[in-house]
Amino acid sequence: MTLLTVVKAQSRQGQKLLENLAHRGDGVLDDHILNQASRIVESIRQYGDQELVKAVQRFDRVAIQGIEDVRREPEPELLGEDPAALAMLPAGFKEALLRAVNAIERFHQRQAHDGFTLSQDGVELVERRWPLRRVGVYVPGGLAAYPSSVMMAVVPARIAGVEEIVVATPPATWEANAPLRYTVGMLGVREVYGMGGTHAVAALAYGTETIERVDKIVGPGNAWVTAGKHLVSNDVAIDSLAGPSEVLIVASGDENPAWIAADLLAQAEHDPLALPLLVTDNEKLAKRVAKEVREQLKNLATADVARAAMENQGLALVVISMDEALEIVNSVAPEHLQLVGEAAEGIVDQVRNAGAIFLGAHTPEVFGDYVAGPNHVLPTVGTARFSSALGVEDFIRRSHVVRFSRGAATRWAGAAAALADVE
Repeated sequence: MTLLTVVKAQSRQGQKLLENLAHRGDGVLDDHILNQASRIVESIRQYGDQELVKAVQRFDRVAIQGIEDVRREPEPELLGEDPAALAMLPAGFKEALLRAVNAIERFHQRQAHDGFTLSQDGVELVERRWPLRRVGVYVPGGLAAYPSSVMMAVVPARIAGVEEIVVATPPATWEANAPLRYTVGMLGVREVYGMGGTHAVAALAYGTETIERVDKIVGPGNAWVTAGKHLVSNDVAIDSLAGPSEVLIVASGDENPAWIAADLLAQAEHDPLALPLLVTDNEKLAKRVAKEVREQLKNLATADVARAAMENQGLALVVISMDEALEIVNSVAPEHLQLVGEAAEGIVDQVRNAGAIFLGAHTPEVFGDYVAGPNHVLPTVGTARFSSALGVEDFIRRSHVVRFSRGAATRWAGAAAALADVE
């Protein structure tokens, strides 16, 4: 199969592909998975610990004896200088993690602010801002482990003032990944559960005899996690119903095809369903990128996953101008948008629909995943039209206090009565 399909955007095939992209969110919730997930959620909701233990045994495939075996203890010793413990971490990881956390904190601190008070003519209006009390962070496992997902959720929640942060992750992922355990401990999380998928979401949403329910669930996951979040969303806040990872690279002129191919593959390797897209005004560049993709796959450790994504979803659309490219960007509303080349970078101020924008050839999307500072939990499947990156505000609720003096009440009573009479 072709690894990167090159198509003219104005062709009949190109227009059909763009139409499909505009409606790609239709497939986020799979009916078969949703039906099965519904039964799992209901069993956890009704029978608590008993059914959660069974679900962990069945779906996480671990032999546990009881609910006490679901709890995982963060490893405080990894926070010290014990040589044996630190030897479990890859070289440079501890230092890189600290730099990343500092960058994430620096960016998200600017999002934090207090409420306000307005007082005029006997009317006092107060907006009060309160952090959520208890938040569940889901950390996916499966194909990989994601310490970065812990950082991106825990740091803004902590800045918001959330009192209790709970992590749920598949038990095999927790046991096998020292960097993940270190990250959780370093960020001060002290409540961790080894459970994944729909049953983890249900336990966080409704609680069990042992696990206290949370106010919000955040963090990416597979189709079972997404189905679970959908099913519990009337009873607990969620961040979003996330689809597969996606990147759209707009490249103008004669940019480096090797770099563009590497950026496409960096997203493709996340998931066989990941969406790697290229839009360019240079058909020769598109073909050179396609060739580079094939060459780089030969030496990529995650080649099987990346190849599946490139074969099934990889697409290069050739446009006649950057104006056309801009229309495509705002229509597709990608999770990640990279603008490479002088003309491509020139459209940045006109982009309205993108989760995050990475500007210039020296700003790969992977910097946003780990070290830039802004959050990498971003809207997918076109929801960047109306949604935003995870941030401090997502862990805040607002309420209002209103006080009228006697004189103000007299002055406003007539207007209130007139409106009330109409309704």
